[in-house]
Amino acid sequence: MGLAEIATQWGKIGCIGFGGPPAHVSLLRQLCVQQRGWLSAGEFEDGIAATNLLPGPASTQLAIWSAWRLRGIPGALVGGLCFILPGLVLILGLAAVFLAEHPPRWVVGAAAGAAAAVPVVAVHAAAGLLPASWSRAGTRPAARIRWTVYLLAGGAIAAVTGPWVVVVLLGCGLIEITTGARGRESRWRTLPLLLAPAAAATGGLGAVAWVAAKVGALSYGGGFVIIPMMQHDAVQTYHWMSDAQFSSAVALGQITPGPVVQTVAVVGYAAAGLGGALLAALAAFAPSFAFVLLAGPYFDRLRTDPRVHAFLTGASAAAIGAIAGSAIPLTQALAHLWQAGVLALAVVWLLVLRRGIVTALLGAATLGVLAAFTTAALPG
Repeated sequence: MGLAEIATQWGKIGCIGFGGPPAHVSLLRQLCVQQRGWLSAGEFEDGIAATNLLPGPASTQLAIWSAWRLRGIPGALVGGLCFILPGLVLILGLAAVFLAEHPPRWVVGAAAGAAAAVPVVAVHAAAGLLPASWSRAGTRPAARIRWTVYLLAGGAIAAVTGPWVVVVLLGCGLIEITTGARGRESRWRTLPLLLAPAAAATGGLGAVAWVAAKVGALSYGGGFVIIPMMQHDAVQTYHWMSDAQFSSAVALGQITPGPVVQTVAVVGYAAAGLGGALLAALAAFAPSFAFVLLAGPYFDRLRTDPRVHAFLTGASAAAIGAIAGSAIPLTQALAHLWQAGVLALAVVWLLVLRRGIVTALLGAATLGVLAAFTTAALPG
């Protein structure tokens, strides 16, 4: 198989991959296992399991891993880039329109409508991750109590103060290592120290790179987990965008194809234009390439390492709590009464009727367009 075919097929998935990680996994399985037979069903499932052990956007890492298995490092680079770029180009085009000095009123309305549904999308995402994480915790009462504590800690910190989300995720993972894998020393203990120097960035492109790197390297459980932290950085610390604009950026990341993590490119655009957006995308996705290329040969060992599983048990439970907790600041960012009505409809659509995320956001955006021409005020 040539690199040109990898570029074509992975680029196609990047163009049609609406619906987030479940859609990406399904499209990759259909291509690599069912249609072309490039990977066996067992190999592909092993790839899913292995990439779920890594922090960062799992479906992006699965796309990189699948191409790596076929053509090594060149295949991983080509496949990963072709999977990411279509959605990135689209979201940057939308960001340029939405973040213009005087965007069309219907664009602002659509963004505000979609933003009103985003808190429900966060709750929906957390609910979808609960069963697997609960199962990973095991059946022992003490382990399940710890899991519940991690979940509540993540939810509380995301609801109250976004910047400390990463600390709580790492802390819960390390606590689980020391209590769930007794007597084992772990190099994971040094991770917060390794991250500390990077946190010193105080503004400019360095801050853009740091915020994006946290998204790519520390998003245990998916991109939604870093929303409280990213919201605090983008809105309160650096004042790159308003709360309403940030919520709309999250919605753009959901309705475009490719990984949800591309939301960070909108934040980068708000901070420093196209250059900031491209830097943010590079910083956010570089860890995924590094994790797969460096850890790929050792995936079998990682999958059986009790320290890795213990860390992920704690970190993933806290991450799910943080994803659910992010719904609180996202809801607080809503500024108008009609957005509350859209949010209520999203609750029914996603949590009661269990329909799709993309349709929920598009429907909410349509209601926002209608509101733009029937109400006097819109979020700024």
